[in-house]
Order: sequence, then structure tokens, then C-alpha cells
Amino acid sequence: MAYDIRLVKLINGETVLGKWSEDGKTINDPAVLQTVPSQGGVQMMLLPFGYPFENEMSGEISTAHVLYEYKKLPEELKTKYLEASSNLTLSASGGLGGFGGAGGDISQLLKK
Repeated sequence: MAYDIRLVKLINGETVLGKWSEDGKTINDPAVLQTVPSQGGVQMMLLPFGYPFENEMSGEISTAHVLYEYKKLPEELKTKYLEASSNLTLSASGGLGGFGGAGGDISQLLKK
């Protein structure tokens, strides 16, 4: 089953990605995308929206709370989200790192 994964900015300023519902009214299984400064540049972390009280990506957010929808979502980020939300490994390539705090170099994504 192919999911419509979208990256949005919410009215509270958080950047979230998740599965867009067919009716367009909710974002299901949302994850917060956070950037974290590191010695090697900037890393990205995917965390469940309910973290630290929920350790799995679940729940939903009304699209009425969406301020901005990004036109482009890097395939690598989409793959990492699907891996984190399903607990399956979809690719063997390096990249953004995994769920729960592992990260990767964001600078290559920003240059596209």
C-alpha cells in the first residue's frame, strides 16, 4: 500500500511529516522532524509527535492546524519515516539515520 507522506509546518512552529488521509482532513501517525546542531554540522531527528510519552508513531493531527505544506519531500526522508513508523528496514543505504535520535548530515538535503 502506497502512502501519501507529506511534510508540513504546523501553526505551533513544529515541522511534522506523516500519512495524509484520503479525505485530506488528518495527518496520521505524525512524526516531528527536529534539527540538532552537532560538531559535523546539523543532524535531523525523527521523533513520534507524542514523544516522550509515546514511543510509537500513532495518533492524528487535524490538517486545520497546518500552516505550510512543503512542495518537495526528499525520498530519503520519506523512507526513514516509513522505516520508523513500521519498524521495517526499507533500504540499506546510509543517510538521515534511524528513529529515536540517530541523525545524518542535513546539508545535502538543503542544497537540492
